Amino acid sequence: MTTSAAAQGWRSPQAWWPALTSATAALSAPVAVIAQDALAYNARDMLVRARGVPIRVASKSIRVRAVLDAVLALPGYRGILAFTLAEALWLAGTHDDIVMGYPTTDRAALGRLLADERAASRITLMIDDAAQLDLIDAIAPPQTRPTIRVAIDADASWRAPALGHVGVRRSPLYSAADVAAFAARVASRPGFALVGVMMYEAQIAGQTDASGRQDGLMRWMKRQSGTELVERRGDIVARVRGIADLEFVNGGGTGSLEYTAADNAVTELTAGSGFLAGTLFDDYQGFDPAPASAFAFDVVRKPTTDIATILGGGWIASGPPAASRQPRAAWPTGLRTLSREGAGEVQTPLRGRTARTLRVGDRVWMRHAKSGEGSERVASFHVVENGAVVDEIPTYRGEGKAFL
Repeated sequence: MTTSAAAQGWRSPQAWWPALTSATAALSAPVAVIAQDALAYNARDMLVRARGVPIRVASKSIRVRAVLDAVLALPGYRGILAFTLAEALWLAGTHDDIVMGYPTTDRAALGRLLADERAASRITLMIDDAAQLDLIDAIAPPQTRPTIRVAIDADASWRAPALGHVGVRRSPLYSAADVAAFAARVASRPGFALVGVMMYEAQIAGQTDASGRQDGLMRWMKRQSGTELVERRGDIVARVRGIADLEFVNGGGTGSLEYTAADNAVTELTAGSGFLAGTLFDDYQGFDPAPASAFAFDVVRKPTTDIATILGGGWIASGPPAASRQPRAAWPTGLRTLSREGAGEVQTPLRGRTARTLRVGDRVWMRHAKSGEGSERVASFHVVENGAVVDEIPTYRGEGKAFL
């Protein structure tokens, strides 16, 4: 993965998007593209923001093995944070350091893990409840299986005096006392090795602060939450280290690399969305990622002179059903979805001043709101470098995989 002067090309949309159109003109829509220079720029930029702290790559925000491999080949990136155990088992065929980002109750996948000593040495399960350990023991008692590596997921949200819970609803473990008590229970159970702690501060990493909407409030919230979390996470890690020999303490996300890297309790960061850079990461004060992935659709009809309709396009991102989760028209500029239709599964009407200039067969470039989810919609990405398609790489779907 290399960078070049062309890595700043997206800052001139009038040249960037028509160049992608030209490079992929012979390909039938929808066309999924990864701009190699933009991907490389994002990967290097996150290393700078991480200030020397290793970054674990969140696979759910990519879902393309070739991209995972290219990023992990760069010094400064180490290991994978996987989404499902089925995915982790698949990736364990070629990668030896995989941490699960979430607990699992997939009995079939657990059965495979518990019967595979090599996979068990490469995969760390995420836990926050003794019931998760009970499930594993019910499938295979400790004396019949390899030792299973586990990490504790502790809640990194902020319990604000006036606002209440701020952040996502993850682990039931919040206080240092609660986490330490659970760690002691885990350490006392045969067949398990407690090797890590994870705390994901979604209220810091996942909230924009340069969108023009309540930015001051968001920055204040991040500062207050960050101050509280540094103290609590430090206490949690110190107590758990007194119980188990931890290999890692994981924290952060694409949107909080600088903050989390400064926390001395953290030994590694996680990032994923910043590589392909969906539109949700356009409005952050601290960094400006390049639009490394995009999708082109053809105009197939003109219901009115000021509306151009593309076939498909309704690749809605997960999360609250808000406009921010819809795909965004990137080129031509000045296009927007209709309030009563939005982006549709079968068609997406687009209105705006430039819609008048579009004709049947013209291309419209869209960007997905979240990274990785768009990969589930296509079998492959075409890699573009210096104005030409240089490779075609399969997504998980293109390799015949359909993980959760």
